[in-house]
Amino acid sequence: MKGKLYVVGTPIGNLSDLSPRAAETLASVDFIAAEDTRVTLKILNHFGIKKEMVSYFEHNKRERGEVICSRILQGESCAIVTDAGMPAISDPGQELVAQCAEYGIKVADVPGPTAFATALAVSGMDTGRFTFEGFLSVSKKSRFSHLDELKDEKRTMVFYEAPHKLANTLKDMYAAFGNRKLAIVRELTKIHEEVIRTTLKDAAQEYANGNLKGEIVLVIEGKKEEQQEISLQDAVNRAKKLVDSGMSISRAAKETAAETPFKKADIYRELL
Repeated sequence: MKGKLYVVGTPIGNLSDLSPRAAETLASVDFIAAEDTRVTLKILNHFGIKKEMVSYFEHNKRERGEVICSRILQGESCAIVTDAGMPAISDPGQELVAQCAEYGIKVADVPGPTAFATALAVSGMDTGRFTFEGFLSVSKKSRFSHLDELKDEKRTMVFYEAPHKLANTLKDMYAAFGNRKLAIVRELTKIHEEVIRTTLKDAAQEYANGNLKGEIVLVIEGKKEEQQEISLQDAVNRAKKLVDSGMSISRAAKETAAETPFKKADIYRELL
């Protein structure tokens, strides 16, 4: 008889957010596939659950997935958990679910907190339509290609980002999107939870030194229909044409600033 895979959501910060059903599932399955067994052990200990765990993460997911599927096919039940939130959302658990589908293994969901949905709910942005973009690539080429594809996106955009990459990400987003409303949501459900409602321009300046810590979700407003928003680079290119036609750099920066959302000083600095 085939077993089953349970996709179990775990707390994104506050252990009290683990649902009774999730705790019951973790206690009843034969084993747990965990992204980091040390992190999951803290959850299990908190709820007095003793259970066999196997590690399942980005670098062992394919071969370990085969082992997990084999055990399930032999009749065992498995719960997959990530370090925080719902497995398979910007997470290697996506591949295990796909492998189970290939083998015809039944997959059941035990929903729990999800960082992007929680951040969106408290951001103050339009939630009617949105797009979840996950993490930006560390590759500059892929990163700029990703952002360029989104410059005309009208839906609210949600990104995950690590604190040590935040300064560069904000700078790149400002260059790609121009000045948009931004909510920086950090440390969700934890003691230092914070929602910073600002703009891409102000945030790129304020947090250029990398002083924000913790788990971070960025919620950015989509392009407004009436805005015809342009990026800083677009504005600089416009000013360069004026300079090429004989206008002084200062005058070109001033005239371009009057026609775009950017300050004269920002355009002038880029022209230099």
